Amino acid sequence: MNEHEHIKSVAPVGLSHLALIMDGNGRWATAHGEERTEGHKRGAEVVRAVVRHAHDRGLRFLTLFAFSSLNWGRPSGEVKALMSLLQSYLEVELPELIERGVRLKVIGERALLPSEVQAQIIDAERRTATEAPSMVLTLAISYDGRRDVVRAARHLVALARRGELLPADVAEDTLIGALSTAETPEVDLLIRTSGERRLSGFLPLEACYAELIFLDKPWPDFNTQDLDEALEEYTLRQRRFGLTDAQIVAHPELHSSPY
Repeated sequence: MNEHEHIKSVAPVGLSHLALIMDGNGRWATAHGEERTEGHKRGAEVVRAVVRHAHDRGLRFLTLFAFSSLNWGRPSGEVKALMSLLQSYLEVELPELIERGVRLKVIGERALLPSEVQAQIIDAERRTATEAPSMVLTLAISYDGRRDVVRAARHLVALARRGELLPADVAEDTLIGALSTAETPEVDLLIRTSGERRLSGFLPLEACYAELIFLDKPWPDFNTQDLDEALEEYTLRQRRFGLTDAQIVAHPELHSSPY
């Protein structure tokens, strides 16, 4: 068995889509007397390990919040370092993603990214495109969920103005289907590191019924054991989606998202 041949374990029942807010790189670096960029480098190493482990655990969809639209307001040197880390990640990890059958997608306002980064993303998406991926890895870069909702709404308005959509046809699934995440299912479990207890604009509609886990440790200290423990906690939760405990017990088939 070579280093890329892993025996997959079964993902928790009902968990198809895991989302992660990778928070705390800069604070980790400051606490260790390092430059903030060192925290991002360490965080990138954790990304590599977590993606591999999520794949080996049999998860079908993994979405990572890598860079918020608001992060453009950070010092230019830090932003430049983050873009460089992204390019390095795509270059180094692409061969293994292809070998493992992982499809890479990027969501967010790409037009704001440097042209060379945009070109590299397009190439990586093209080279990992497959009709039957073992896992779909989505990177949210220059992303804000509210802006994505606005973009989707504008798209639906444009369809209506052309007579291709009636106002009465617009429903929850119509709007969700116009989001940049339309090809991925609703988020089942969302984990945020570094002690913050908020979504910060990450997948606001897609994660509205997700189970939430907030960890105090910063992202650079997150490891595969933490991921396994979060997956185990997920199995202990009961997702009712507005139903009663008695209904869930009597009709397990109702134990799923209404959307």
